[in-house]
This record gives sequence, structure tokens and C-alpha cells, in this order.
Amino acid sequence: MPRPTAALFTDACFHTSDAKTAHGLVRGPSRYQLTALLDRHSAGRDAGEVLDGRRRGIPVFADLEAMLAALPRPDYLVLGVATHGGGLPAPMRATLLAALRHGISLVSGLHTFLGDDPELAAAARASGAQLVDVRRPRPAAERHFWTGAIRTVRAPRLAVLGTDCALGKRTTCHVVQAACAAEGLRAAIVHTGQTGWLQGIPHGFVLDSTPNDFVCGELEHAIVRCDLDLAPDLILLEGQSALRNPSGPCGAELILGGLARGVLLQHAPARRDYDGHPGFPIPPVADEIDLLHRYGTRVLGLCLNHEGLDATGRAAARTALERDTGLPAVYPLLEGVDRLLPALRQFAATGGHGSVPAPAPPPPQ
Repeated sequence: MPRPTAALFTDACFHTSDAKTAHGLVRGPSRYQLTALLDRHSAGRDAGEVLDGRRRGIPVFADLEAMLAALPRPDYLVLGVATHGGGLPAPMRATLLAALRHGISLVSGLHTFLGDDPELAAAARASGAQLVDVRRPRPAAERHFWTGAIRTVRAPRLAVLGTDCALGKRTTCHVVQAACAAEGLRAAIVHTGQTGWLQGIPHGFVLDSTPNDFVCGELEHAIVRCDLDLAPDLILLEGQSALRNPSGPCGAELILGGLARGVLLQHAPARRDYDGHPGFPIPPVADEIDLLHRYGTRVLGLCLNHEGLDATGRAAARTALERDTGLPAVYPLLEGVDRLLPALRQFAATGGHGSVPAPAPPPPQ
């Protein structure tokens, strides 16, 4: 069955980290066939070219009318932004209303639900379009409470956690999954955010819109179903935020509720403070590793975000972190994660137990 078509809408922020939802869909996978991106800042280019220099056949238009003049009407318009606090930016409303009047359904991963907006809801009813709020919590009767069934799961769990939010943890899950597949190791992803759902990952839930009492239960249920349905060698758990991010501490659920015995730790060496919160410094990586060990898990390697670093800075950051932690460090988007594969293979083969192999030497700079 062909996938429904969709255009992404980021207004004028596709080149910023606020558009990380759109970035994930452009990189793929996606439950939609992407036909266009609406972004005034990047109009006239290819979305993949703007993102990472790789053309993906997704043209960028300045506005909805320009897209409709050039292309067939898509089935959906997907809001590709993840704002601080999850609110709907006021400048985006006019485009959303225009899309509904053209009969284009809307998909949003924001905390502000489109279906609760009287004007948008009326426009959707008038045109027959849908309003899909990915973050809307499921009814209480459909939620799962933690039961301990996680102990029946055969596949070891590896949590991809971070020292902050907006670091690329979900993207790293995809890079790790692909690298494992190339080595004959079957890794499955359990998503924990709205973008994972938009990408069509079959197992997971939206952690930050799930009532707290049910977070570990929803996580456990997704892991159990993933293990039963796919029988993978390894399950990758997508992390959210960071253990000590004051605006949204998160990660302990994956270790405790999901019994993750291994961690890949994502870090941005050039970032000093938590994203959007100047004056709140990110703790040293070695300190974060020690905290994770106290939770009963071990870090297998470091996955580095290269934002703000040139080649010299990247090399220096890697050298310093490997010296301070004794762990291999990679830049997943630039070089893949092959240096982590020995540790991942051993982790999977021992069911999450056993020692970690010595780090492989860093690649030539």
C-alpha cells in the first residue's frame, strides 16, 4: 500500500535545532512520502542539501501557495518543529488554516493540541480534513502500568541517553541500527518521542505526554511487544532530555523500568549549558558516567554531536573525552559508529553482561 503524501512545515527555522522533527523525517525513515518542505529561509533549495549537503528530492517552497502551484496537493501537512514548551508559534496559524481550507490534513507533535483549537477544528470540519495530535495521551483504559514483565524479555536493552536534549539521540539509534545490520546483528528501536511515531517506528510511545504513573509501564509494554514481534539481538531505547536537565530530567525510566544494562552516551563537546537555559551548566561527562554506573548500568561508548566544532576542535574534543573516560568516542553523523561495534556485539552476545572490549584506535583525522 502506498504511503500517504505529506509536506513538512517549519516556517523559517529548518536550519535550526527547533526543526529537529523535520530533520528526522528528511533523514528518514518516514511514515509519509515527503513531497515538499515549506520554509521561507531555505526556499528554492533541496531540504536534504540544507540539512546535511545530501540532496533528497524534497524541494523547499516559501509558502503553501507556491507549493500548490508547483505540486499536487499532499494528503498531510506535518508541523516539523519542536518548540520549547511545545507551544504553537503564532506565525504558523495562518498557514495551518489555509492548508485545512485546501482539504489538507494536519499532523502535529506539539503539546498544544490542534484539535482543541476552535478555529482550526471548525476549518477541519468544513473541509473534511483531519487534525492528528501525536502527543495526545491515550485514554486511561488503554495505558499500561509496570508489571515486571520486562524480566521475560530475551533481547538486552541498550539506552541511547544524552547529557542534554536536542543532541541527536534518535538519529544515533538509526545509525547504530544500520551499522549493526551491516554486521549481521539485528537491532530494533523502541521510540519514546513524537518523531519516532512520525518515522513509522512500530514499537514505542510518547514519553513526555504520558502521565508519570504510566511511563515505565508504557515503556515496558513497548519493549515486550518489540521482543515478541521481532526477536531482535539487541533493543535500542531512544532517550529523552538528560538525567539532570532541570527543565525535564529523564533517562532513569529506561534504566530502571526498561532494565537497560548498557548505555551509549550522547554529548555535544562545544555545548556548555543546557539547551535554552544559560547559566545551568552541563556536568562533566565523566561525572555523568559515574552517575549512570550508580544506576546499575555501564556506558559502552560516547556518541558526539559535532555542533560548533571544526575538524581541529572535533579531534581535540575526542582525544580529551577518550582520555578522561577510557571509552571510544565517535561522531555518528560524520563517520558512523563502527568503532563501537565490538562492544555492541559483546553486549548482545552476553545478554547485557560481560566486560567491554578495549577501545579501537580513533580513525585518522
